[in-house]
Amino acid sequence: MAAGEEQLRAWMLGSLEGDSAAHAALLHSLVPLLRSFYGRRLRSVGDDIEDLVQETLIAVHTRRAAYDRARPFTAWLFAIARYRMVDYLRRRKFSIPLEEAPEPADEGFEDASVASMDMEALLSSLPPKQARAIRETHLEGKSVAEAAAAAGIGESDLRVSVHRGLKALATRIRGPR
Repeated sequence: MAAGEEQLRAWMLGSLEGDSAAHAALLHSLVPLLRSFYGRRLRSVGDDIEDLVQETLIAVHTRRAAYDRARPFTAWLFAIARYRMVDYLRRRKFSIPLEEAPEPADEGFEDASVASMDMEALLSSLPPKQARAIRETHLEGKSVAEAAAAAGIGESDLRVSVHRGLKALATRIRGPR
């Protein structure tokens, strides 16, 4: 069974306090999460997925001091994973629309942290069902089926929650017209 946000965060905090067992448990638990994250996004590059998982684990290990203890761990983790994926795509000369391409991981941790705080503030303004649906599908990288099963609801119900939540967020961001 995959570890959830609370357990991953507890292991990360233990790791930051010097607990080597917590650090080992954290890194071990991240492997299937990262394989799934990259597997859904990069289906055609199976062999490279393991390299991306290892690169991400190394980044988590070497940059763990940059983790903000007050923020969700998985948001920080998946920000790193997204940066690694973008770097991979750039190295392979894939085209990435400029507005979707974040700064390289080494330069963008502060911006990612601020963006994570902004996103959490926005999500907290939504009903919990919509916030959870958006968080799991768009931030944590779960499929609709995985997120629906975790929430104990149907896939169409989850899609409606995501749609309504994103529509409400867009309205808040744009402001009244």
